Amino acid sequence: MYHPSGAELADTGGMADRSELADFLRTRRNRLRPSDVGLPDGINRRAPGLRRQEVAQLAGISVDYYIRMEQARGAKPSRQVLAALARAMVLTVDERDYLFRMGGENPPTVAGPNRTVPQSVRTILDALGTPAYVVDATYEILAWNDSAIPFIGDLDAFPDHERNMVRWMFLSAADHPQWSNSETRNFARTTVADLRAAYARYPGNPALARLVTELLGTAPRFAEMWNSHDVEVRRGHNKHIDHPDLGLLEFECQVLHISDTDQRMIVYCATPGSRADTVFRSLVAARPTTR
Repeated sequence: MYHPSGAELADTGGMADRSELADFLRTRRNRLRPSDVGLPDGINRRAPGLRRQEVAQLAGISVDYYIRMEQARGAKPSRQVLAALARAMVLTVDERDYLFRMGGENPPTVAGPNRTVPQSVRTILDALGTPAYVVDATYEILAWNDSAIPFIGDLDAFPDHERNMVRWMFLSAADHPQWSNSETRNFARTTVADLRAAYARYPGNPALARLVTELLGTAPRFAEMWNSHDVEVRRGHNKHIDHPDLGLLEFECQVLHISDTDQRMIVYCATPGSRADTVFRSLVAARPTTR
């Protein structure tokens, strides 16, 4: 069982909000049923939720220590205690991060971009009447519907590491016609700014570090944009394409953030009745499945 150390009892540092932390712990405890955490419901419970001693037991800390936390007094909790409480109370990622901040600690670092696409997201891709695909925080394409293939290619033919949009963009020749388009240059700049934001969210992540290191050494245009230190989370933008088979298309490229996984769904949105709308509908009719 965990007991606070002398350093914790001294409570000399941190920016904990003890009152808010206490209120948060009480509300999280009261919302849980014993069966939620593998305990029997019992018949002699006079109040909803878990008992304080049950939370303390699940977290491996002393009951007195936990009671003092709910009373907004005593030692500032350590990261070990906060992590144990987050597990005991079955907190979501957002709730865990809030618990850490109210306890005066930075939330745990996430190891790396999530590459698992939820089935619900794949279902949405199936149902969309327009091209769409999902990327992770490093811009690797993880899933797509078949109507997106004319725009991103048949990615089933490529290994995972070759499905990265940033690589495609910046490893093209410096004199490639795309770079004469102001829309493309702006898209590239905002993509690099978004990648830098991901670099901060996942410090030390090997895959992200390799991608940035590779492009800094092989793509001068990327290095120039990266060294500007712009930071901006990706948002929607207008897109004009002169497709070799489909002709001129104008549409909005909307970015939907999937909060649980830090992934983004890129959706091509055409004005109803426009040529792009007609083309997208024909593509969906011809290719109704999801990769």
